[in-house]
Formats: sequence, C-alpha cells, structure tokens
Amino acid sequence: MAAVSIAFEAPDNSNGPCPSKGRPIDLVHLAKQTMGDKALEVEVLKIFARQARACLQEVSSGDAKKMQAAAHRLKGAASAVGAFQVSEAADMLENNCGDAACMAAVGAAVVEAENFILKLSR
Repeated sequence: MAAVSIAFEAPDNSNGPCPSKGRPIDLVHLAKQTMGDKALEVEVLKIFARQARACLQEVSSGDAKKMQAAAHRLKGAASAVGAFQVSEAADMLENNCGDAACMAAVGAAVVEAENFILKLSR
C-alpha cells in the first residue's frame, strides 16, 4: 500500500522550473514571457539591450527628471525580460536620483546583462 501512495505523490519539482535569478537574465522567466519561442526570445533580448543602452545615456545626462524617467523605463523593461539585477539597480536609482553608487550599479548591471545576451546570441 505504501508503494502505491509513493507512486502517486507529486514530485519535488511540482512548482515547475525554479527561476534562475542568479543569472543576468532569468531564462525561465523569459521563456514564460515568450511562450518558449526561441526566435522571439532573441529578438526581445536585442530590443532590451538597445533600450537599456539608451536609458544609460539618459541616466548620464545629469538631468534629474530624465534620469528618473529613464530609470523607471529601464526597471520595467528589465523586469519584463527577466533581467532582475538590472531592474533592482534601476529601482534604487529611481528612488535615489543622482547617487553615484546607484548610477554605477545600474551601469554594471546593464553591462553584465549585455554580455550575457551577446554570449547567448553566438
């Protein structure tokens, strides 16, 4: 009787794949957003990389309003593709505009995500 109940118990991974928030891009999250379409994933990541670079330019403008708006856009775009480290850094910058450490964290997170995307595109 015990063997029967063990056979029909839910496996340990019943919640599905565990998101990989340790990577610059959470590929599990991205796959969910694109319904597993690999070509769409690549296109979305390329668009994100261009948008992230444009946001970095606005962040470096020195204009507080532009900086805050760019950080907000970057936070949303990063969350959508699974670039959670970028999103967290952008959130910190949005709430602390002009803080040099926050600006540096955003720049570093974007570069790390860009490098990850480039490696995936090879």
